[in-house]
Amino acid sequence: MNRKQISILTDLAKSAALKAGGKILEVYHSKEIGLTQKEDNSPLTLADQAAHQAIINDLEQTGLPILSEEGTEIPYSVRKNWEYYWLVDPLDGTKDFVKRNGEFTVNIALINLGKPIMGVVYAPILDWLYWGSVGYGAWKKVGDQGQEKLEKVNDPSIKTIVASRSHMNQETKDFIAQYPEAKVINMGSSLKITLVAESKAQLYPRFGPTMEWDTAAAHAIVLAAGGEVVNLSDGKSLLYNKENLLNPSFLVRTSKFHSETF
Repeated sequence: MNRKQISILTDLAKSAALKAGGKILEVYHSKEIGLTQKEDNSPLTLADQAAHQAIINDLEQTGLPILSEEGTEIPYSVRKNWEYYWLVDPLDGTKDFVKRNGEFTVNIALINLGKPIMGVVYAPILDWLYWGSVGYGAWKKVGDQGQEKLEKVNDPSIKTIVASRSHMNQETKDFIAQYPEAKVINMGSSLKITLVAESKAQLYPRFGPTMEWDTAAAHAIVLAAGGEVVNLSDGKSLLYNKENLLNPSFLVRTSKFHSETF
């Protein structure tokens, strides 16, 4: 795809994310969120379903396949032939939504041959909108303020590490212990990754389970901002559209300076 095509799809994804955010807020501010449990015991609310439908309504006009956490399961025998497709998490951080702490997002990514090339992340309560495409840059917009380009900071020091608010396991604690001078920020959803994209943190280690739709959009934004998301076992970039959609343990970092782990 050329730059114009990517720009058009980015604008569409931003619009879809904002619409989904509006649907989420309607449920968030209502008395009944319709909380149920999925087969894997993860929470599902009316907001997840409403956001999914709002996004699908916009993205399906592109003619590209869509893989959504709340959509129909698509066999790998079909998915493996996709060149480009949308990877969507309509409401990332449903537990944070239920707790009403504001740290949940809408994630929309465009994947090309296993790599995230464009992403949009929107946090409805905070009114933070991130977007970026590989090779063309990344931006953040807060409310009605002007957009800010996320610039790579070439600083080898590790001042801040971001970690999951709800998955602080022993492996994560051991990793953080390697950097006793670093400040630790706990955050929910894909906002952990976008904090690295905007250089508010230099590292985000993740040893707990995540799915591809949890990371893809923010991964694209990190790449667009000059950072990377790598497999903790081999240092290679996370891949998408695997037969098993579960991510391995990974590390988000602002630059290759932060590679002491490997």
